Amino acid sequence: MVAEAVSGVDTRSARPALADLRVAIAHDWLVQYAGSERVVEAMLDLLPQAQLLTTIVRPDRLPPLLSTAQPSFLDRIPGARRHHELFLPLMPLSWRLRSPLADLDVVISSSHACAKAIRVDPAIPHICYCHTPMRYAWDFASEAERFPRGLRSSSRLAMAAFRRWDRDISDRVDVFVANSSAVAGRIKQFYGRDALVVHPPVRTNFFTYDPAVEREDFFLFVGRFVAYKKADALIDAFAALPHHRLVVVGGGPQLSRIRARAAANVTFAGNVSDVELRELYRRTRGFVYPADEDFGIAMAEAQSCGAPILGLAAGGACDIVEDGSDGVLIPAPTTVRIREGVDKLAQCDWDHERIGRRGRRFSGERFRRELRRIVGEVVASSIARNADAVGA
Repeated sequence: MVAEAVSGVDTRSARPALADLRVAIAHDWLVQYAGSERVVEAMLDLLPQAQLLTTIVRPDRLPPLLSTAQPSFLDRIPGARRHHELFLPLMPLSWRLRSPLADLDVVISSSHACAKAIRVDPAIPHICYCHTPMRYAWDFASEAERFPRGLRSSSRLAMAAFRRWDRDISDRVDVFVANSSAVAGRIKQFYGRDALVVHPPVRTNFFTYDPAVEREDFFLFVGRFVAYKKADALIDAFAALPHHRLVVVGGGPQLSRIRARAAANVTFAGNVSDVELRELYRRTRGFVYPADEDFGIAMAEAQSCGAPILGLAAGGACDIVEDGSDGVLIPAPTTVRIREGVDKLAQCDWDHERIGRRGRRFSGERFRRELRRIVGEVVASSIARNADAVGA
């Protein structure tokens, strides 16, 4: 059992009902509606009574369930909502200035930056769902373009201090839950802590395989144009593959540069609706995604629609793609390796229905079931431990 493995405390007695728990959920910031925000939304579906805490919130970009989050003082600073990354140096302070959380049964932090620094009474168990240890601190090169050019050198130096702080803060967490095996490995490497793995929820009831939709002669990429996505290598690979077409969905800071170097066989679709995206997943010959992702929800969505995946043999793709069975894993995100992988993806006769069935293992129902079990066991372990302390 989860809590026994974590704490050594017997939790075989009845666990409290989740609906009766007093819960707080802390998330780094809420300025867009993307993968980590969908995870928080799924947490609130499971624990609708929870209070939601964050640093900065943009209600106009969020569904109602997230838009009522309680922000910190940073939210009142002009420009913070539009340029939240510039306020990273103040994020630790914003969590520290909050009063310690008390009179709760459990606290869950949803963290890819500083949310796990939430101050919690020592008697309250703290579960951290870690999307990744903070990329700004541990892999600055992949995030540098988010900072103004003139601030990058000083920001890089500041991140060295952030790494020390981040390592110290990790000791406040009672149980780490990682969104992939790769992130669990980083948690072990950077924090010296073991982590349970619970993959994030994917809308597998919406992104589904449809046998009536025929595959067409194009490959698909969906994502933001930022450095670590390796879109430049992908575009260059297709320049050397004139017999294959690539459709690109998304935007980002590198879009203009990537578009300028693209060959005629690359089509930029911009941002599309969910329905349009589902049709692209269902029609594409294969989904091409060479990034070292923490998990990779777009890969799981495409798989749920029956599309074989070209992914990197690292990061979250290793949890999603079985090489040779439902996709191709390449050893490096280089132009040559991507080109070889695309040719291999095109030559194989894939079982699209089977691929779609494999994608369903990342359903939202599965996420809620696993999180329910972890929360229940951690709270039961805490109750048992506190009872033993009182009786001692």
